Amino acid sequence: MRDARGTDAVARTTERCGPEVASPEGIEAQTCVLTSPRARDDGPDTWARTYYRNETGGELLAVLSLMGPYGRTVGTHCPIDAGDEPAVCETPREPSRGEHSAYLAVAEFSAPANSGNGGDDGENEGQIDEGTEGSGAEIEPLLLRSGSNSPAPAAH
Repeated sequence: MRDARGTDAVARTTERCGPEVASPEGIEAQTCVLTSPRARDDGPDTWARTYYRNETGGELLAVLSLMGPYGRTVGTHCPIDAGDEPAVCETPREPSRGEHSAYLAVAEFSAPANSGNGGDDGENEGQIDEGTEGSGAEIEPLLLRSGSNSPAPAAH
């Protein structure tokens, strides 16, 4: 790739992120949509990434979804280890099918059933996660949702 001066232009990854959000339980996350040129001239790739830190003291489950034009959705499930080190979860890279701004990413964090990290009211305990492709995994209530196009939280 060459720029207007005839020199080699550097192919850069475009990253559009929502705000950093945190839950009272100790999860911090920021979710982004990324687009990057491929090595060949086949057009760019797009994928979702969530940066997170899990300070809950227990393991969590995350579902990261990338929603694009024409109803296309790509998702991945990420086991989240206990610990306070920053980490990332990414969807697979897919050929872009529209403008970068047409994509949205959402990450949802929950605790495995009986982990002690979920809500303590017991109201939703033992729910079946029907979105886990028939795995029948039991989940606790949602602890945090982070989106790439979310507005910044209002100051109170």
